[in-house]
Amino acid sequence: MTSDNSAGQVVVRLDGVRKEYGDAIALHDVSLEIRAGEAVAVMGPSGCGKSTLLNMIAGLDRPTSGRITVHGEDLGSLNESGLALFRRRRIGMIFQFFNLIDDLSALDNVALAAQLTGTPASQARKRALELLDELGVADRRDNYPATLSGGQRQRVCVARALMNRPALLLADEPTGALDSQAGEQVMDLLIDLNQIGQTLLIVTHDQRLATRCASRLIEVADGRVARESTLERTA
Repeated sequence: MTSDNSAGQVVVRLDGVRKEYGDAIALHDVSLEIRAGEAVAVMGPSGCGKSTLLNMIAGLDRPTSGRITVHGEDLGSLNESGLALFRRRRIGMIFQFFNLIDDLSALDNVALAAQLTGTPASQARKRALELLDELGVADRRDNYPATLSGGQRQRVCVARALMNRPALLLADEPTGALDSQAGEQVMDLLIDLNQIGQTLLIVTHDQRLATRCASRLIEVADGRVARESTLERTA
């Protein structure tokens, strides 16, 4: 859980964010805030704009209009190299299909995230091993992604996402490619991370993932925030 001091801090703010792709409008003037220590789930049907919303917050795509501020940084003021550095330092990302580098070991996949920000290799590998140990996959550190189970790969992804102690952890369908047992383990992991203060934003189709892991639900429909509600976590 977060302290009272950090709990009031706004980590993400969207003001009138609109995204157009040609004639199609993916997001219509979306405004929202996410505060430190929150676990927020974004749900909605395919094509509703939730992945676009995630990509905007990650600085992977730019809005047509409106303003996005993450951890005090106005993303619109950053050029492409600035956005890349912002992502490496401030954002952790977990993907449905893992996005691990096939010809790197689990340890090197995780350590690379820190090395890209200038951390010395020895220091990066030390922290990577600590994270793999905390996540229960240190014994797989020398394995390549193809030799890991889906659940193990997602744990490696979580370790990679946490390497630079991100202000915000973004998860895009984090259990979508996992069997039910591995999915439950990843849900438990996300809950544990949030309980020690990690701010989470989870995009999902999975109602169970949302109700287990999130304290607030944002429902998106046709590029708009249709409804926001507070969730009571289920067991």
